Amino acid sequence: MPSLNGSVVLVTGANGGIGTHFVREALARGASKVYATARTPRTWDDERIVPLTLDVTDPSSIQAAVAAAPDVTVLINNAGASPSSPGILTHTDEEIRTNVETNFLGPLFLARAFAPVLAAKDESVIIDIHSLLSWYAVAGIYSATKAALWSATNSLRLELAPAGVHVVGVHVGYVDTPMAAHSTDPKTQPGDLVRAVFDAVEAGEYEVLADEASAQVKSGLSAPIETLYPQLKATDA
Repeated sequence: MPSLNGSVVLVTGANGGIGTHFVREALARGASKVYATARTPRTWDDERIVPLTLDVTDPSSIQAAVAAAPDVTVLINNAGASPSSPGILTHTDEEIRTNVETNFLGPLFLARAFAPVLAAKDESVIIDIHSLLSWYAVAGIYSATKAALWSATNSLRLELAPAGVHVVGVHVGYVDTPMAAHSTDPKTQPGDLVRAVFDAVEAGEYEVLADEASAQVKSGLSAPIETLYPQLKATDA
């Protein structure tokens, strides 16, 4: 089974609420080093944390990160973008491209770039942070990009399994971070999410349903489409 003990972890979006917990919890579980990446890295209070500049939408930045972190054994694709409003028809070209590049192409290209590094290690891991919205399209372009990432994660899992790279996909609803500050729905604490993810990794699991809402939405995918989206019934009435 994969273990965080002795691992070398790279976290994208490390400055955020979830990212910071990934950095701290990895160290608590025995990681020897954590690359804490962001477009503008912050300073940290632990010599085991290495701040690293990374823009997941920039191919040259990805290649620079691979060159700077050749010892990575756990890649955590946590960075993400969210539009200011729901929908898919009302956003500008720039908003759509930003979401596609940050939420889908960035994690995919980063995984592709680090795949040779990870395949050369024992018990290496990729963790992709999806969303229950990858199964529930009410968030428009955000849902679409997370659905694409979910599909890519499944493909990566199949392609990298023969090389011994364990790929984990994470589905979660609202997490109590600034990105979800607008919602009054129940929220998962970021520390609880991170612990659930690492527990799943160390148990050898492939998928994390981090809250009840994610489990409910997944279970509803086999139902008629009108069950998942009851607003369609109102439209047909």
